[in-house]
Amino acid sequence: MIEVENLTRVFRTYKKQPGIWGGVKGLFRRDYEETRAADSISFSIREGEFVGFLGPNGAGKTTTLKMLSGLIFPTSGRARVAGFDPTRRENAYRRIFALVLGQKNQLWWDLPALESFHLLRAIYGLEPAPYQQTLDELVTLLGVAPKLNVQVRELSLGERMKMELIAALIHRPRVLFLDEPTIGLDVVSQKAVREFLRDYNRRYKTTILLTSHYMADISSLCERVIVIDHGKKIYDGGLDRIAGAGARQRIIKFKPRDAGFPAGWRPVHGECKLCDDGEFLLHVPSEHVVAVCQQVLAAGGVDDLTIQDVPLEDVISEIFSRGATRA
Repeated sequence: MIEVENLTRVFRTYKKQPGIWGGVKGLFRRDYEETRAADSISFSIREGEFVGFLGPNGAGKTTTLKMLSGLIFPTSGRARVAGFDPTRRENAYRRIFALVLGQKNQLWWDLPALESFHLLRAIYGLEPAPYQQTLDELVTLLGVAPKLNVQVRELSLGERMKMELIAALIHRPRVLFLDEPTIGLDVVSQKAVREFLRDYNRRYKTTILLTSHYMADISSLCERVIVIDHGKKIYDGGLDRIAGAGARQRIIKFKPRDAGFPAGWRPVHGECKLCDDGEFLLHVPSEHVVAVCQQVLAAGGVDDLTIQDVPLEDVISEIFSRGATRA
């Protein structure tokens, strides 16, 4: 469904020198610097896949989505989405994809969301009966029927995002690009959006490419992730492989019960960090967890000893750091 081959986007920006004389010099001679927002990225996504697209801020995720949507042109490389070239911006292509930017609004601010949906029906040339059927289904799935006639400016952030999803899906796109769809939402709204996207993907086999900084979004929705850093792809594979990398270590947390715990205590295996509140935080290889726990208990009394998995965020951060080192 999506094929990307050596996709590159270079932004060229004017580098102004400081001060008044710097501005005057800029009238005659300008220095520019280039930023590779995407650097020879290649991947392919099958129809119906739900893929996570990860990377730190400035990695090039949104730039890539905008190139796939035809909003900006690549400097080099090529992309095909459902057989279409996004750079040609054909009307037929615009009818089969949708782009949702979590920090941008596509609904008219002063109109009720329902009025915006009617306007989108006219823009896409949708027949009244199929349009109404789709609208009723999406409204029911997202539970926003009482809010359809409320001005968008009066909606909560979670309600507004649900309306944005309806606007994006009203024409039944085959491909959906999601850029931080749960950003800023409360926990309840995040969960509702995730459940809706999971159900929608399974029901209609829509191909979805999702960027998010919330690992709960990725772990609950995606089996495959693509990780980029500084514009370069550094990982493309199953989420279980990343989680498996985290399974090789465990986190042990405990707090000494009294002052009798040995000063300068360190575990026989793994790394140790002493927090400001006196709590010990240990990163220990899985095979040595039992031995380290025995060492802790033998050293003195402790409270609230817990053993946890390494958070997925930490595992992916390590992948980022390795990618930066290679670069």
